[in-house]
Amino acid sequence: MERTLTLYGSTVGKKVAMAVSGIVMLGFTVGHMLGNLQVFAGPETFNEYAVWIRQNPALMWGTRIIVFAAFSVHFASALALWQKNKDAGGGAGRYKMPPSRDGEDAFAYYARRTMYWTGPILFIYIAFHLVHLTLGGMIFGEGNILLIEGYTWEASNPYNNLVRGMQHWPVAGLYIAAMLAYGAHIYHGLYSLFQSLGLNHPKYNNARRDLAVLLTLALVLGFISIPASVLFGSLEPTTMTFNYPELQ
Repeated sequence: MERTLTLYGSTVGKKVAMAVSGIVMLGFTVGHMLGNLQVFAGPETFNEYAVWIRQNPALMWGTRIIVFAAFSVHFASALALWQKNKDAGGGAGRYKMPPSRDGEDAFAYYARRTMYWTGPILFIYIAFHLVHLTLGGMIFGEGNILLIEGYTWEASNPYNNLVRGMQHWPVAGLYIAAMLAYGAHIYHGLYSLFQSLGLNHPKYNNARRDLAVLLTLALVLGFISIPASVLFGSLEPTTMTFNYPELQ
């Protein structure tokens, strides 16, 4: 235990902690996206998926606890590294961001330079997302969600809660912008993950870059496809009624 704490106290240890916690959150994000994409299968399939989650509280709460713990470690490590860099000032201990790296394209450079900005942006987005689609009924009750007229919470119809929420372009635009920020954040995180874990090698750098690009595109396009489809009319609210006590 003492050795673990000593390792975490170092810069390398904090980067490793960020990498491992990032992997945990990435796994959750992939599963979350695959679950959300069931909205394209129709309201019955999507709502039954929501019911299935509620019927498995151990899985639901276990996942939430693990993700919250990973997020806390990730956030605390990033904050500690930022503070250490700030405290170093202009001295020899300060980490200086190189202007570019060998084989690094413009987007990779931009993603690396904006990591400390995209992180807080995503934190704000997550809080908004929870208020919007997870805690909406508890916060707004029978009132208008996010004070948007005509958009009320349907406890037994998560499908309509999602689609109606995305029909308002400022809300959909916020989701799309957040996913672009997420893309920049996750791309650099994936690309540097192997380096943080000591698995960096010139022979495999191109492969890990390609993997980072493919996974980032899959996640960003997957999430953006939902608000975009609603805005373009491909996904519309249903007039079907549902009665799921599990969701009440």
